[in-house]
Amino acid sequence: MISREPTIERLATAQQLLLTPFGLDETHLAKALAEIKAHRVDDADLYFQYTRSEGWSLEEGIVKTGSFSIDQGVGVRAVSGEKTAFAYSDDISEASLLDAARTVRAISAAGGAGRAKAATKKIASSRSLYPGIDPISTLDSTAKVKLLEKVEKLARGRDPRIAQVMAGLASEYDVVLVARADGTLAADVRPLVRLSVTVIAEQNGRREIGSGGGGGRFGLAYFGDEQIAEYVDHAVSSALTNLESRPAPAGEMTVVLGPGWPGILLHEAIGHGLEGDFNRKGSSAFSGRIGQRVAAKGVTVLDDGTIADRRGSLNVDDEGNASQRNVLIEDGILKGYIQDALNARLMKVKPTGNGRRESYAHVPMPRMTNTYMLGGDKHPDEIVASIKKGLYATNFGGGQVDITSGKFVFSASEAYWVENGKIQYPVKGATIVGNGPDALTRVTMIGNDMALDSGVGTCGKEGQSVPVGVGQPTLRIDGLTVGGTA
Repeated sequence: MISREPTIERLATAQQLLLTPFGLDETHLAKALAEIKAHRVDDADLYFQYTRSEGWSLEEGIVKTGSFSIDQGVGVRAVSGEKTAFAYSDDISEASLLDAARTVRAISAAGGAGRAKAATKKIASSRSLYPGIDPISTLDSTAKVKLLEKVEKLARGRDPRIAQVMAGLASEYDVVLVARADGTLAADVRPLVRLSVTVIAEQNGRREIGSGGGGGRFGLAYFGDEQIAEYVDHAVSSALTNLESRPAPAGEMTVVLGPGWPGILLHEAIGHGLEGDFNRKGSSAFSGRIGQRVAAKGVTVLDDGTIADRRGSLNVDDEGNASQRNVLIEDGILKGYIQDALNARLMKVKPTGNGRRESYAHVPMPRMTNTYMLGGDKHPDEIVASIKKGLYATNFGGGQVDITSGKFVFSASEAYWVENGKIQYPVKGATIVGNGPDALTRVTMIGNDMALDSGVGTCGKEGQSVPVGVGQPTLRIDGLTVGGTA
């Protein structure tokens, strides 16, 4: 058997799923793009997508629901200046393509590049960060049910105070094909899996919740006994810790953030503010500040879509550009923004491989992939020991951020009160309030324990959701406001 180069293999898979069954080939794509280019447009693309997804959930000791869905379609886009015209259809056919092409080209006047000159075909460069497999087929239905039952049994066996267990297993097989006006063809085959576990612990009439889980771009075999036990232990430990929690103190204080998932604060409070669209429009607190100091020395923030098997990683983005490792802030100095094609062109810079969309029914925009801060030289124990009076937050729930002002509010789902360098007791109801750009300047200690999250992140922006990753080391931030219940 002769294997093909991965980029060519992915392109062949996409064509077999998205073109051949509907009587289409590359000449039909070129024809549709030529229709758009008959008017004066700056850019145009076709985005085909096939998605098969499956989900199983367990509650009250039994697998109660199982779902399976298939979705496919094509999005057609034309761009003229700052304007975008977009049409989509779940009917993949030549007639639908041409109809959509004629509709979106109306964004601009006739008399553009003309129909005669076809763009030279070129296959976009891409990465090979994850296997091109269908994860749904990597375990049969019986094995999936048994996996969830194992989660339930393990969790209940950890402690008699565990009163309820909920678990979910999700798998997705996503195939995309991008054809651009300049002749570029790109494709990706994206597996995605996630196992989640939530437990409720009860003691003396008090009930508290804890959660765990993870996933990435691989098959379901990843969830072996050791991995399942890790997720369960995290969920149970969190719930039992919260059973002992006291009301959180309030006021301005030192806050230490744990490694890994607490990077969600970095993602929301800083990452969104570094997306190209907000900065091109001047609506971000970071607008016009490239080359300036925006954070304390030692703070280096990256957005990296090239990490193997990670939830937020992409071989190519949804505009056909290879993912990149982008340094956004280096040693406290702002170096650049996250860009899609449209905003990069208008800002006269190169795309950064961050053009993302939820599906064929959505337009792309600059979005994060895996956003994290690099580690420093401090041991995490040393950082916690440095707190005279303050909060040590190891896990976060929901949060909100105002891009324009940079102000954020986050709720800590697991946190501890610290005095004289010693953890005193867990606290509940702590909310962390601050300003993203200001908070970065208040970082005084950076741990040597940088970690990425376990693979659970989903980012929302303008009604679109995409999978992402976050990460950071243990961080000490001075002078944050904590809203508590005490």
